Amino acid sequence: MATLWSTLAAALLSALLLGDGLGVNLLIVAVPAALAAFFAARAADRRLRPWTAVWAIGALALLLVPALSDASWPTFLAVVAALAAGSLALHGGRTWPGMVFGSVGILDSLVTGPAWGWRGLRERADGSRGRWGPVVRTVAVAAGLLVVFGALFAGADAAFADLLGELIPDVSLVDGPWRFFLFLLALAGTLAAARTAAAPLRWDRLARSSGKARGRVEWALPLIVLNLLFAAFIAVQLAVLFGGYDKVLSETGLSYAEYARQGFWQLLWATLLTLIVIGLALRWAPRDGARDRSLVRAVLGTLCVLTLVVVASALRRMDLYVDAYGLTRLRISVAAMELWLGLVIVLIIAAGLLGSRWLPRAVAGSAAAAVLVFGLASPDALIAERNVQRYERTGKIDVDYLRDLSADAVPALDRLREPLRSCVLRTVQDDFAMTDSPWYATSWAEVRARSILEERPADTDRAGCPRSELYGDERDEYDGDAEFDIPVGPDGMDGTDDTDGYDPGTGMD
Repeated sequence: MATLWSTLAAALLSALLLGDGLGVNLLIVAVPAALAAFFAARAADRRLRPWTAVWAIGALALLLVPALSDASWPTFLAVVAALAAGSLALHGGRTWPGMVFGSVGILDSLVTGPAWGWRGLRERADGSRGRWGPVVRTVAVAAGLLVVFGALFAGADAAFADLLGELIPDVSLVDGPWRFFLFLLALAGTLAAARTAAAPLRWDRLARSSGKARGRVEWALPLIVLNLLFAAFIAVQLAVLFGGYDKVLSETGLSYAEYARQGFWQLLWATLLTLIVIGLALRWAPRDGARDRSLVRAVLGTLCVLTLVVVASALRRMDLYVDAYGLTRLRISVAAMELWLGLVIVLIIAAGLLGSRWLPRAVAGSAAAAVLVFGLASPDALIAERNVQRYERTGKIDVDYLRDLSADAVPALDRLREPLRSCVLRTVQDDFAMTDSPWYATSWAEVRARSILEERPADTDRAGCPRSELYGDERDEYDGDAEFDIPVGPDGMDGTDDTDGYDPGTGMD
């Protein structure tokens, strides 16, 4: 019965809250869903294991991202990662198949879960027909009293009416089908979680065949050649670092920005392919004795260390890239991915020294932690901060790109001088004017941004915006972002001399 009531609570909260958007409500809905899974597991005599608690707490922590951030893309990543972590909490798992299939295993129960719940409900109803009547009557009477007296008190006091209006969702017949769909979706999802918690599939028991071991020369020689290639590349990178970029650019004919852009993407792919090579090499590694194990550790350990240097070089290229073009969502995303790949390389090195039984869980946990840190770091705020700093230093800024950032970027963009500040914040202010989300569908970043714009509203006069010109003829072929050059004048910001407090070009004080 505890599982049943928790499931109904999750479904009702989903129908009432999620229809208005995302925010704190995802976490509110997730709590009764998690309780339903907990009660189902306890009824099936499953014990709470440490890693189960780690995955469950991680899933709930990931749902803090939509409560704190207004940007949709980190929220999407956090929700997907939370579903994967929650599925791992229900299934358990220690091996690579357990991690891979366990992270999506809950999808298998979306059909069997509701059927399992319906059978359980029928059995309960057949065994306790005489007790359902009092329960229904009690709930009906309580609901009637709340509606009647709540309406009377709301009519008697405006402050109490406002409080009820903020706390109670505004449900209309127009969005009834959408809310009914959310009810069914949460009902099926919660029952799937409870069904999985009661009887999970053991993906760790999947039979795995080890690859046929190769001879030492056949296995090691290609990897040694690859190590030499990595070493040669790193030697060139060190020569560039100590010899300076000017000599390299003059010899290659590339611009500073082209050199930065050219290298990062190739190095990112090199890192990904190296992980694949390591996985295949371990599958076919010789394993006849201690000498073979030493050979594997020496060759693959060297490759991992050299790959870490490649990761550092790729991140350095990205730093040059950002200096040349500015920070964007794509660039910060791939840089974060490169950092995580470097962490995976470090975990592989540690597994070679300490043993690898813990490696699948560590890699999956590091992925979930990386998504959590990425969301909590507020990428849109970092993008705005970096581009504002770059504008203060160089006078170059992409006004159109900054307009598309979410409310997370408002505190950093608020530092810009007028009229540029109003130009980049006007879109967010217009969005706020057209939407009035309830408290449970509002993120902390949106609350903070509203407070800033209420204190200092953006000017709605579009004629006051500085006219941007394309900076040179450079355009980022990967993002499609154009760079703009807003002239920097004696005041250091908007190209006007502010000594008399008046800008004759815009008519703004």
